[in-house]
Amino acid sequence: MVTIVTNLGRNGLSDWLVQRITAIILLAYSVFLAGFFVANPDVSYAEWRELFNQTWMRIFSLSALLSIVAHAWIGMWAISTDYFTERLLGNIGNILRAVMQFGCIIVLFVYVVWGIQILWGN
Repeated sequence: MVTIVTNLGRNGLSDWLVQRITAIILLAYSVFLAGFFVANPDVSYAEWRELFNQTWMRIFSLSALLSIVAHAWIGMWAISTDYFTERLLGNIGNILRAVMQFGCIIVLFVYVVWGIQILWGN
């Protein structure tokens, strides 16, 4: 069994459930945006800005952003723990796994901060 600090005490069932919930949120967001573009084929910048100035759309977009981050983190964690193992790569496997996970955490954190700035900034 892989035990590493980035596991954060999760289990497979909670990861599975989070992935399914985030997938549903992302599906709803994608369907909404597709419907918006079908209903407004010649959308202008003013209409687009008006849509994203509404609080409910900002919250919906933020929930989609957080869903992408959670979904990506669980997927990347699973990949790194499955393929970067000590058994497969020797001692370098643990180092590669830690570096990859740390890199993913940094990138996902930057995406969240940047997304919040875009959604809630002026």
